[in-house]
Amino acid sequence: MTETRLSSLTTMGVGGPATTLLEAEDREAVVDAIRAADAEHTPLLIVGGGSNLVVDDAGFHGTVVRIATRGVDFGEVDPTSGSSLVTVEAGHPWDEFVEQSVMEGFSGLEALSGIPGSSGATPVQNVGAYGADVSQRLVRVTVYDRGTDQVKELGVGDLRLEYRDSMIKRSIDHGAPRYVVLAVTFQLFATEEGRPVAYQQLADALGVELGDRVPAALVRQTVLRLRGSKGMVLDPEDADTRSCGSFFTNPIVTKDSAASLPEDAPRFPVPESSDRVKLSAAWLIDHAGFHKGFGLEGTPGQAIAGGRASLSTKHALAVTNRGEASSEDILAIARAVRDGVEQAWGIRLEHEPQLVGCTL
Repeated sequence: MTETRLSSLTTMGVGGPATTLLEAEDREAVVDAIRAADAEHTPLLIVGGGSNLVVDDAGFHGTVVRIATRGVDFGEVDPTSGSSLVTVEAGHPWDEFVEQSVMEGFSGLEALSGIPGSSGATPVQNVGAYGADVSQRLVRVTVYDRGTDQVKELGVGDLRLEYRDSMIKRSIDHGAPRYVVLAVTFQLFATEEGRPVAYQQLADALGVELGDRVPAALVRQTVLRLRGSKGMVLDPEDADTRSCGSFFTNPIVTKDSAASLPEDAPRFPVPESSDRVKLSAAWLIDHAGFHKGFGLEGTPGQAIAGGRASLSTKHALAVTNRGEASSEDILAIARAVRDGVEQAWGIRLEHEPQLVGCTL
C-alpha cells in the first residue's frame, strides 16, 4: 500500500492524493484487491492507463486499484478462416499490443494505432478511430463481476456496444464498474495486408481509394503520423498531448435537429438508423468560435483558466493541461466550450472522459 497523487497516473495530469493505491500485476491480485475494498464498503476507483480520467484536486478518498497486468497470447491460426484468437491482459498498454500484433503478422487493429491507455479500457469505451472500432474485432472479455463475486466471460453481444459506449461503461458508479475487465480477446487475421481502408482522411494520406487494402504496417505508420499531427500521440515534450484525447464525443442527433446547421457541417450516417446522423464535435466547436489554442495567453479564453488549460493548438476537440492546470481549470475550459456550442448550435456536447469527484 502507498499514497500518491492521481495526477501522476493520468495523461491529463490532474488529480489529488489517493487514500490507498494498490497495484495489481496479475488477475488474481486484481480480484483480491477489489473484493477486499468491496467487503469493507470502501469507495473504489479502477485505473488502467489513466487516459480517460479527470480526477478532482481533492483526490480520491478510498481504494485505487491500478491494473498493471501484462501479456499477449496469440492463438493458433484457423486454416479455414485464416484468423486467430488473440488475448491481451487488461493492463497491457494498448498501442504496445497493436504494434506487437502488426509485427507478428496480424491485421485487424492497425487503424487503432496510437490510442493511449490500457487494452482493458478499449471495450468499455468501444474505442474507435479512422473508420474502425474494437467491436469489429472483439470476441469476448473476461471480467470480474462485483455483483455476483464471479469471474466470467462476456461475449461481444453481451456488451451491447454503441458509439463510445458499452454495458460495462453504463455500469460505472463513482469510478468503479460492476464488471471489471481482466482480459480481452480479439479475432485477428494472419496476414500482413491490412483491413479495407474505411476512412477518407486515412485513404487520402495513403494515396488509395476507400475499400483498398495496403500493408497493416503502412496503415499503422500513417495513422501514427496523422494522430501525431493532431497531438493525439503521447509525447512528454508536447503539452498538446497532456489531455484525455477527444474531450467530447461526436453528437448523434436526428436529421431534423441537424437541418438548421450549415450545409458544409459534416454529417455521417449512423448504422441501423435512417433518421439520425452523427455530427463532428470538432467542427461544431471551431465554428462556435472556440479555435485551436482557446484559453492560452492572448486568446479570448485566457481569463477562464489563466492560460493553465486550453484547447489543443493542434485539435479543437482536446482540452489540454499546459503544465500547472487544476482539475477546475480543465473543467472551466470544457464548460465554456460545451455551453458556447449549445448557445451557437442548440446542440449539447457530452464529455467522453470519466469525471471522478468533479462535475462538468
